[in-house]
Amino acid sequence: MQARCVCGAVTADLPGPSSQIFACHCLDCQRRTGSPFGVGAYYPAGMVTCSGQVTEFVRPTDAGGEFRTSFCSRCGTSVYWKTTGKPDMIGIAVGAIGDPAYPAPAASLWERSKHPWMSIETASENLPRGWGTYPSCAG
Repeated sequence: MQARCVCGAVTADLPGPSSQIFACHCLDCQRRTGSPFGVGAYYPAGMVTCSGQVTEFVRPTDAGGEFRTSFCSRCGTSVYWKTTGKPDMIGIAVGAIGDPAYPAPAASLWERSKHPWMSIETASENLPRGWGTYPSCAG
């Protein structure tokens, strides 16, 4: 299984579907994706092989850490990210996987900034902020 940018220059080889998939409605994910939410699948970093020329954007998190988004230097697609809050994990943009059969999010995070018309029906948890025991978009 592979995630990739639009032009194919940046890829992330994945071991298969993740069991940690989250929809995030934080304003930074909304702006990162250009959508009302982002969906990320988290993997142990050692299980993912990333390749290609990326540019990295670093922003602070609410927890005082850093959130590092890696995007293709050529087409601008956001493919993966890392956060100091979960240093052993890597987040992969589910849209970059490009598989409609990929599992749905198990939790919906940062719902305090969720668009009121948006609903994640598959979420077993709906939280106003990030979830401390899981790798959230807020780090």
